[in-house]
Parts: sequence; structure tokens; C-alpha cells
Amino acid sequence: MTDQSVFVLGADLQALEPAGFESEAEFQELLARHPRVLDFGSLADGQPLRLVLVTREMAVPTSPDGGSAYWLDHLFVDADGVPTLVEVKRASDTRIRREVVGQMLDYAANGARYWPAALLQRSFEETCAADGRSLEEAYGELLGARAPEDFWATVEERLAAGQMRLLFVADRIPLELRAIVEFLNRQMRQTDVYAVELTQYRGTGDVRVLVPRIHGEVATAAKSPSGRRTAQRTTRADMDAAIRTRLSPEPGLIATAVLDHAATLGRLVSGTARYLSMSGYYPIGGKQVPIWTVSLFDDTGKAELAFNFTSVTHHLGLEASAAFADSLSAVPALTEKLRALRTKSYTGWPTVPLTALAADPASTEAIINAIQHLMDAHEPSA
Repeated sequence: MTDQSVFVLGADLQALEPAGFESEAEFQELLARHPRVLDFGSLADGQPLRLVLVTREMAVPTSPDGGSAYWLDHLFVDADGVPTLVEVKRASDTRIRREVVGQMLDYAANGARYWPAALLQRSFEETCAADGRSLEEAYGELLGARAPEDFWATVEERLAAGQMRLLFVADRIPLELRAIVEFLNRQMRQTDVYAVELTQYRGTGDVRVLVPRIHGEVATAAKSPSGRRTAQRTTRADMDAAIRTRLSPEPGLIATAVLDHAATLGRLVSGTARYLSMSGYYPIGGKQVPIWTVSLFDDTGKAELAFNFTSVTHHLGLEASAAFADSLSAVPALTEKLRALRTKSYTGWPTVPLTALAADPASTEAIINAIQHLMDAHEPSA
């Protein structure tokens, strides 16, 4: 990209020249005050995306009892409850090339584990108070008729499920970072990763122009092999229709069984990816815990069931995750993945194709029994 001038035509033609940000603090303040420069894409219902600041310098713990080891530059959220983590660097900072990527992944992994709904709500309300903005006004724009507690519970659930955006923002995005962002975006199923290049132009007086360029959108579209489905909420009717038309009978019966099980004992939560997906949430230990996600990726019948051990560990602890893994080990197609999960402190998403489950007629019952054991172990005592 060349440092080409831009021009404003009014009574006269005025040239605006590229100008860097004087400091990272100035850059961060700009994003906090004007998040519209990061609004690209749309919500699940097709409405324009509007990011709302939760807080700057969000503390990121690395253990349940430890203090904050890291600080995220900005945490935003949208009206769908999808959190957006933003890390800001100027091009002059050499960490923008590789180090910032590991930094962001650290924030995302630990934020998903240690940012409860109550903390997120308190952080947002403290930000509103510091900005002199009434909660009635702030929540009116963000929530509509929804209760704040329900909204922040949704944000917590999305974090635990890995449904978030990661944004690297800089005045110049190096090629190395662009390549990493596009690679991560292709590989990460639930999380969207973008690099936002925000170029500033200055003219005479206070005239400034900000031009954002987004990198990573092509890789996001590539997550859907068909490339035809736009992001929207998957309904149960969508899933049932796809099961009938895309899947052979045995995998279809497994998908229907787990969907029915969550609909009866818990609740189904719609996915918003470019492929069809629904997650099963169960009332365990006084919380709504996301346990699994069924995904139907394209028209060729590729479908899988993924177990959200990151969520189970986050909500219920390592002991509960270990017991759940032991119960699921009765499913032959999961045995090796569960063994590997033990070395990762039970964080991750072990997945299994529905065709592999269909090869063992007892797999469906074993999965349902494992979920039931997890629920029974956390029944409140009489």
C-alpha cells in the first residue's frame, strides 16, 4: 500500500496526508470513543453490526484464584451477545508481527474461562458511569426488551463456547500478520479472526479522515465449503430439514436423538456460523452449561458432534470434566481424543463424525448416559 493522499472537495480541494498516531494510548482512546470504525459485517438477523464498549484494559486472570496476569486493550460486545476482543498496536511496535498473536490467543482462552457474566455486566456498567452515560440509555440501545442478566449470561455462554471475534488493529498490518490471521480464521470453527488496518489522514486544523481496511473476511467465508450460506441463526426446522436431505438414516437418527435430548432436558441454542449448527445446553449445578454442538457443514453430508470440554471445565471444574471424559470413553470413536484431552487440562473440543458414531449402535446411548451422569452428579442436595 502506498502512502497516497486523499482529497476533500468543498469550496476548495484539500489534500489530506497520511499521519501516524502519536501514541498507542491515543489510538486506543480513539477506538473506545468511536467503535463504529470497527463495525463491519452484520448481526445474525441481518441488522448492521454495532459494537458497544464493555471496558478498556480488561483484566485477564490465568487461574481461578490468581490475580490478573494480562490486560486486554478493549472488550466490545454486539447485540447478539458475541464478544469482540481487540488488541491495538502501532506499526512501529515490532510485536505486531507475531508476538501479538500469542498474546491474543492467551486472552481469548483465559477470558473464556474466567470472565463470568457478573464481571462482564459490572465492567460495562462501570464504563457507562465513567462516561456519564445512563444505564437506561445504554441498555435501551443494546438490549431492547431483554433483561441485562439474561444478556450477560448469553455473552458468558458464547465465550465458553468459543463464539467470539478476535480483532488485531493497527495503522499498518504487516504481511506476516495477515497470513496468520487468514490461517487462524480457516482453522478456528467458532471464532472469527480479523486484522483491521486503520489509516489516519490529517488536513489543516482538526480535519481527520479514518479509513479502515479489513483482512480475514475471505477466510471467514471459506469456513463454509459451499460459500452460499450467510450468517444467520440456525433453527430446529433448518436442522431437521438438513438431516432428512443431507444425511443417511443412521447418522440422521443420532443427530435427531441428541437434539431431542437437549430439547427435553435442557435447551437448544442456535448457531450463527455460515453452516448449520445447534448446541445443547443443560441445567447443571445451577448453570446453563453448553455440552455439545452438532454441525452440518455442507451439502455432501459432512456432519459431526463436538463436545465442549472447555465449557464443562469452566463451569464445573476439572474433576467434573474428568468424570465426563471417563463416561464418554465408552464411545470407541472418542477414546483416543479423550485420552489426549487429559494432557490439556480438559480444555478443547473433541469431535467425532456422525458416520463414525453410526458404526457403533451403542454410541448414542453411551453419549446420553454420560450427559445424564454429569447432570446427576451435580443435582442439588435435598
